Amino acid sequence: MSKADIILKSSNIFTASSDTVISGFVAISGEKIIAVGKPENAHIYEGTDTKIIELGDKVVCPGFVDVHCFFTGYVLGFAGADLSSAKSPEEILALTKNYANKLPANKPILGHGWNSEVIDVKDNSSLNLEFSKRPVILFAKGGETCWMNATAVDTYHFTPDTCYPEAYWRLLEEVLTDEHFIENQFKSYMSMLNSRGITAVKEMGFDDFYSFTDTLEKLEKNKELTLRVSFMSQPVGYGANIAYGKKMKERFKGTFVEFSGFNRMTDGSISCLCGDLKKPYNCAPELLCAQQIDYDMIEKETLEADKENFRFSLHAQGDAAISKVLDIYEKCNRKDGRLVNRHSITDIEFSDPVDLERMGKLGVIAEIYPQIMSITTSKEKIAMIKEKIGMDRGKYYWNRRKMADSGVILSCGTDLPLMFPDIPESIYHACGGFFPEGGEAFNKKNTLTISEILTAWSKGGQYNLYHENILGTLEAGKLADIAVLDGDVFCTDIRNIRKIKVCLTIVDGKIVFNTL
Repeated sequence: MSKADIILKSSNIFTASSDTVISGFVAISGEKIIAVGKPENAHIYEGTDTKIIELGDKVVCPGFVDVHCFFTGYVLGFAGADLSSAKSPEEILALTKNYANKLPANKPILGHGWNSEVIDVKDNSSLNLEFSKRPVILFAKGGETCWMNATAVDTYHFTPDTCYPEAYWRLLEEVLTDEHFIENQFKSYMSMLNSRGITAVKEMGFDDFYSFTDTLEKLEKNKELTLRVSFMSQPVGYGANIAYGKKMKERFKGTFVEFSGFNRMTDGSISCLCGDLKKPYNCAPELLCAQQIDYDMIEKETLEADKENFRFSLHAQGDAAISKVLDIYEKCNRKDGRLVNRHSITDIEFSDPVDLERMGKLGVIAEIYPQIMSITTSKEKIAMIKEKIGMDRGKYYWNRRKMADSGVILSCGTDLPLMFPDIPESIYHACGGFFPEGGEAFNKKNTLTISEILTAWSKGGQYNLYHENILGTLEAGKLADIAVLDGDVFCTDIRNIRKIKVCLTIVDGKIVFNTL
């Protein structure tokens, strides 16, 4: 009988193989789980060198998976000069000048962290005057806007009004080639995610990921990865590159880095009238969607990828967009009515119940954002829904209950850096139905159970990544990726559940985060 390197003991072990918890132990040897069992059998796996961790009623779970992340968006929040101390445009300019003096003359000048709620920088004349020949891009805290000079606009072809990753992809090409900066930032990124119990991610990378795969390959080779990375190509500079996908599949064959397929947007936000709806907006009776969406191009790319056994993840917020994406997926390869490749829909904010039933029958994976309510308030969101679509349709907002009841496999994403994974917070919102300030639950009948959301974060995420045979549940023979919550999420009042945090994370049998 093999002896364990680590044994976790708890009265609350959530294996994700069922909806219930068990009292017992998880024994780990090397990178694998060798046993999960009753408390009285733990001694069988105890050796002289076994590390025994007594966890009481802390909840032991399979490692959590964030299926929609943008490290490239996150990293711009740390690029260049730190402007967080600035209180005025003049102070921003002074800090930027001091930083620029230390840079090679051919490098763009970047900055981050200034407070857009306090500082007004709509006028870029002073920036143009001080820096007439070098591009200057200074991102506000949160990265949703920036201060740019004219040279930067001409060089990178975006503006402060279009300050989002799909627009500034040319800048990302430049940032991601700074090997030392990117490697250090990715290590910090992994540590941050490990501290939240995240053991695997699906990363979105534009086009060919602009050399970031070299960093991943180096870290994997040096055994420095504490996070399993499945990356997707999101076409922005050019169309879906099937040849690139084939090359990446051959290049990465381990359990830590792999190519996962392709990702695209369809519609946009309902709040901006860019969600594609089946019926017109209340506030614009002739309008179904304020943006043009090339569904023919999306269908062509999806079918080409599917033919080569690549999967696609398509974003859709409005009920018409979701329906049209399903129309595309219905044309993909199927066996016994279900998709051969694991295509998914991301976001799924406002849906038609009929289409959620179609999702379940087709085997389309849902990539939900269980923390999305955290970025707004009840007053703001309900006012928007009333104005744009009315509450009769608003009852179908975030209808995760119907997804689960229709047999849709659920997985969880954050669109990081839009949100940062926080599993207890996701329970508060997706199970409680509460906005950040509390009060009355919104669309309570659409919510999930705690077991369902924990399963989505673990087993569902690993199914999304084709790893359910080696990860996602706590079972003997599976890789030891484990997260421990420092409180009993099943018994804690859901209104207080956000106080619970991750206290231990194990990846491949090694402790990568520990506050015990």
